[in-house]
Formats: sequence, C-alpha cells, structure tokens
Amino acid sequence: MSMLLEPYTLRQLTLPNRIAVSPMCQYSSVDGLANDWHLVHLGSRAVGGAGLVVTEAVAVTADGRITAEDLGLWEDAQIAPLQRITRFITAQGSIPGIQLAHAGRKASTYRPWLGKHGSVTLEEGGWQPVGPSKIAFDPEHTVPSELTHAQIQDVVQAFVASARRALDAGFKVVEVHAAHGYLLHQFLSPLSNQRQDEYGSCFENRIRLTLQVVEAVRAVWPAELPLFVRVSATDWVEDGWNPDETVELARRLRVLGVDLIDVSSGGTSSNAEIPTGPGYQTRFAERVRKESEMATGTVGMITEPAQAEHILRTGQADLIFLARELLRDPYWPLHADDDLGGHQATWPAQYQRATSRSSPIHESDLRD
Repeated sequence: MSMLLEPYTLRQLTLPNRIAVSPMCQYSSVDGLANDWHLVHLGSRAVGGAGLVVTEAVAVTADGRITAEDLGLWEDAQIAPLQRITRFITAQGSIPGIQLAHAGRKASTYRPWLGKHGSVTLEEGGWQPVGPSKIAFDPEHTVPSELTHAQIQDVVQAFVASARRALDAGFKVVEVHAAHGYLLHQFLSPLSNQRQDEYGSCFENRIRLTLQVVEAVRAVWPAELPLFVRVSATDWVEDGWNPDETVELARRLRVLGVDLIDVSSGGTSSNAEIPTGPGYQTRFAERVRKESEMATGTVGMITEPAQAEHILRTGQADLIFLARELLRDPYWPLHADDDLGGHQATWPAQYQRATSRSSPIHESDLRD
C-alpha cells in the first residue's frame, strides 16, 4: 500500500492522495482574469490524478502582481473565470486550491521568457512596487516605496477580501504565500526589512504582518476547510531569515489555525548560493514537522515516485508538492501508481482503455 496514493485528511477535507500541484506562475492572464490556458493547464493535472491542484500565485491587489500577466482576485469580476476551473477540477475528483500572494518589491517585472530582467518601468506600462523598506531586490529592480501603517492594513484586508472571493470561486484550500522573496517574506527577512517600527527590527516585529494576514484569513475561511502557508525556510544568506526562525514561526501559525506549512526556500537575495539537488529542501520540511508538531509539505527536485514515497514513509513531510515534474508529465500520479505497485490511483473513465481493467475509475459529470 503506497502512502503517496492513499487519501489524506485535513480538517473535514479529504484529498484523494498526497500529490499536490505546486503553485506555478503562468504569466498568461489579461487584467488578472483566468482564461482557457489556465483551465487546460490546471485541469489536465486534475485529469492526471493529482489530489490537490493549486493555482499560481494569485495577486490580492493589482500592484501585487509579479507581472502584468498574473492572475488576480482583487475584484469580483475575476471570480467567474475561476469557477469554471474549480468546477472542472472538482469533477475529476481532485481538490482545487489557491495561493494568495502579493509580490511587494518584486512586482512589475517582465515575463521570464522575454529574457529581460528587473522592473518594468512606468513608461513601459509598469507600476511602482512597494515593500517593507526602500531596498530594491537587486540593481535592476526599482526601489520600492515603503509601506505606511495604513497601507499595511490595506494589504491585510486585501488578503481577506481575496480569500472570500476564493471561497465564492469554489476553492477548498487556501495558501498564504509568505515565501520566495515576495511581500510577506520581505517583512520576515532582515535582508529586506530594515524598519524601526512594530513591523521591523526584531523577530517578533518581522513576523507581525504574516501573523496578522493569516489570522484575518483564517477568520473568514470556513472552519471545516484547511489553510496552508508557504514559507522559505532559509534565505541561504548569512544574517538572513533562517530555519530556527521558520520553526518558531510555524509554531505561531499552528496556534492561529494553520493546518500545513508548505516548506520551500530562498527568493529574497539575488546573490544566494543555493545547493540544489534531489530533495534538497526536504530536511527543512522534516525539521518544521518535528519541532512545530504540524503537517508539512515539501517541494523541490522531487522527480521519482520512490523518492516521494520515501519522503512520506520516513516522516519528512505529509504532502508532496510537484512543480517542474508535473509540467513535464501531467500524468505523473497515474504513472507513479504503476511504479509503486498499481491499482490505487483513480483513472478517468474516458481513459480506462489505457490502463488495467482492475484500476479504479472516476466518471466526471460536467452537466449543469
């Protein structure tokens, strides 16, 4: 019996397996609206058997987008296109999840395949980024405006409003993005946060905004549905955010009603030397899981089913988030089932001819 393919329950929500589509930006939206690309991209991973399908980082404000082509949920008009996607994901037996984010000082950038680096200027259609302090990500990025107290509270309320819209859109899991050098992580890290007020300087102050956002989102997110937080366990830079702080933050988040910490790393420093390799971040997820006594997800260069199974069986994490591997193979969960003994993964009824007759099937019903 494979742990990877067995159901996993958080609160009153049961995922069909422990495979999650990690949030991956697609840079393919206009005015924050989901379109056919997002439907097919996310829908195909649900058809492929992922238990939890999480959107890309969805911006809670227009100026919180990484690029002008990011998805958004800062206004009601953006709900209906997402409902189409959650309906399809749910019809496949998978669970739709959404990551809510604000890019902070890393906003207003170019789509990565254009080969341009740094900020898009106002003359080119960009906008003024914001952050905890007037410190640019690197010399090619615009120096952000420092958020005022009133603007910080606006950010908190933007996360709340987007969470409410996410529920209306049909999502069952919400993840607050506090990693990869985006706004909440910028407040956490002393590399980007040099404020001298209650939102900066010491650990207690640097974590304040993340705690406020999470507490406010938890208050409007249904008690029966889980709340995740993605964190970077380390900045990979001396004097940056570190694993000890991550563990302590996780303990605070557990008290606030967070159900799982999605553990990644890096993103605040352009000069970080990150020792990448297979499963290079799983040790952080394991430490958070053991020392904060809460569920974790792990991500990063996990490519083989046996590798994922080992991570679960050795107690390093509770969920496996896959990113690039699911871009290469949307049907990885179905293939993983074959590799791990077979007949646990549920195949679409329409695809039964491609598998064993003994494999369970799911007949999706998309009729209104």
